[in-house]
Amino acid sequence: MAGKKKNSLWHEFSKGIVKENPVLRLVLGTCSTLAITTTAMNAIGMGIATTFVLVCSNAIISLLRKIIPDKVRIPCYIVVIAGFVTVVQMLVEAFSPSLKTALGVYLPLIVVNCIIFGRAEMFASKNPVLPSILDGLGMGVGYTCTLLCMGIIRELFGSGTFFGLPVLSNFIPSIIILLLPPGGFFIFGLLVAIANRLSGEGKAPEEIGCAGYRGCGGCALANGCSLTAKKNDGEAKEK
Repeated sequence: MAGKKKNSLWHEFSKGIVKENPVLRLVLGTCSTLAITTTAMNAIGMGIATTFVLVCSNAIISLLRKIIPDKVRIPCYIVVIAGFVTVVQMLVEAFSPSLKTALGVYLPLIVVNCIIFGRAEMFASKNPVLPSILDGLGMGVGYTCTLLCMGIIRELFGSGTFFGLPVLSNFIPSIIILLLPPGGFFIFGLLVAIANRLSGEGKAPEEIGCAGYRGCGGCALANGCSLTAKKNDGEAKEK
């Protein structure tokens, strides 16, 4: 029983890293992702700030889930999230004013980040505190990793630096377009393709163990699955 619970908690944490990555798989929070990933430092700063808000807001909303009236749940979520974003703003302004300047308006706009509100509505409001914290932490780690990957690639090839240190600037010319919006979309598209590949997107259910089964026989949705229908049509043509 303990092992099953441990596996469940690990699933809640790990799903946000690749399989349900909030940016690359769920396509949430792309506005800030594309805007602030021109440097790796900006990316990791935004990632840590968002992760902090995700974890804290998930925990509080999960604690209050049974006493928040359904009719006012959205305003309540916004108040909780806005409170933690204010804390983050004050901390960043106190300890890293340059980061606050670099992130600009996107730091306070964490309040309306779809990732945070989505996890509050879809997960934290329906689950206990510990799974909600791990869900927020996993989604935050996945978000941060995506920002960091994009930030490193764009900074390294766009300006020839790595966390502000010159690396390629003396060897190859900078690809300036990577620091512009078209370059951001290009790198974003590449990472989405890689995430789809790693998560098994496009494979038949029996290849990826759809819904936790190895094969379609035990799956309750097998009869209505479009991938299963294609597989059956192919087998019928062969016969």
